[in-house]
Amino acid sequence: MNSKKVKISEVKINPNNPRLIKDDKFKNLVKSIQDFPQMLEIRPIVVNGDMIVLGGNMRLKACQEAGLKEVPIIIADNLTEEQQKEFLIKDNVSGGEWDWEELANSWDADLLEEWGLDLKFPTEPIDEEQPEEQTYIPVFRFEVTCTTEAQKNKLMAELLTQGYSCTEDY
Repeated sequence: MNSKKVKISEVKINPNNPRLIKDDKFKNLVKSIQDFPQMLEIRPIVVNGDMIVLGGNMRLKACQEAGLKEVPIIIADNLTEEQQKEFLIKDNVSGGEWDWEELANSWDADLLEEWGLDLKFPTEPIDEEQPEEQTYIPVFRFEVTCTTEAQKNKLMAELLTQGYSCTEDY
């Protein structure tokens, strides 16, 4: 499959994409596209035969926000309906984990954050004498109060689809 450039108006946002990037992360994505548009050539937006986005919904929105007139795409018109749905999810699932020590020692934290990486480095130095298998895993908790069970269920479903864990406490 080869990529080609098309008018941005020809590409349609996928209304069924469950992944969102909001607020500062979205602004960072727009800035990233403005600062490094060549990245789109390397990782084009994937569309189906109807020009509906299968991979790159938020990149398309950021390209629109950045004022681009054309975007590189790959047309995946040989996928079944079920494969398109699978692609939509699998393209948005992050695999693997970050090596926080490598990031802390080899990368500029401001640049990483500017590029959209959520940094959760420990606020205290890591004890060098800890066994290697003990890894810092940041955990943040907060409480939300809902007035109806329907409201609670909707909020929990939204959070779970975004990768958060939820527990109920009455």
